Amino acid sequence: MYYLLIVIAVVMFGGSFALKDEYRKLRGSSVKTSFQFSLTGGIGGLILLFIINGISLKYTPFTLIMAGLSAANGFLFTLCAFKALGKTNLSVYSLFSMLGGMVLPFLQGIIFYGEPLAVAKSICFALIVISLAFTIEKGSKDGGFIYYAGVFIFNGMSGVITKIFTSSPYPKASATDFTMWATIVSIVVSLIVLLTVFRIKSAEEKPQTFISETICVSSGTINKIGNLLLVIALAHVDASVQYPMVTGGVMIMSTVISLLGKNKPTVKQIISVAIAFVGLLALFLIPV
Repeated sequence: MYYLLIVIAVVMFGGSFALKDEYRKLRGSSVKTSFQFSLTGGIGGLILLFIINGISLKYTPFTLIMAGLSAANGFLFTLCAFKALGKTNLSVYSLFSMLGGMVLPFLQGIIFYGEPLAVAKSICFALIVISLAFTIEKGSKDGGFIYYAGVFIFNGMSGVITKIFTSSPYPKASATDFTMWATIVSIVVSLIVLLTVFRIKSAEEKPQTFISETICVSSGTINKIGNLLLVIALAHVDASVQYPMVTGGVMIMSTVISLLGKNKPTVKQIISVAIAFVGLLALFLIPV
């Protein structure tokens, strides 16, 4: 059942990822835009999470601390993501994002939580790294390495923080409560920053439209629910299994979305996805 939750989350992340890039194309990649995205998308996600949680919200001090760390990490990732997408093509951004999202939680689970370094995990990990290498294409602009590094670190830290929350013995609220508190912190901080630092509209700012805000709400809502599913699953699945699954799965989903859109995947991208798929099969078919 918990593996099915991971698969559903992967499908949702693929859709959220595509929507975020469309929003960036409509609104740009400024710091203000990233805060607007966090605010609007967060509100949409919070409403649905509140309904899912039975119109209730519980907390413990540990839950609030970890939710705050998760929200701060999410801000930094969104900022670096918008900046990185403005500096290079989607393939290079995806490489840094997905490697970070897989490598850091994988190492955390093995080193700090005693998860076994099985043959199947090692083969899956290696094949997904190889498959990611096939996706690299030269970026259209120079510079921006600090943003790529940020995408790598902060996307990886998302899984690291979640693992700490689910595995720690301290009193804590449910996975839904944790996700809701992280969303609330994100909304409050975004609102404060937008009302103070970015109160005046600049001449270069691209206008908000019904289409852009609909895309933003949809992306944010899908992403929050996907993250909730991963928090639930992580209490029962090793991080060193879950996050290679997420990385390989998102690669496959991105290719499927490309096949359905105007920008068809290249031969290299198809080879990359085939290697990732073999890696995921190895994770489940190799018994050691």
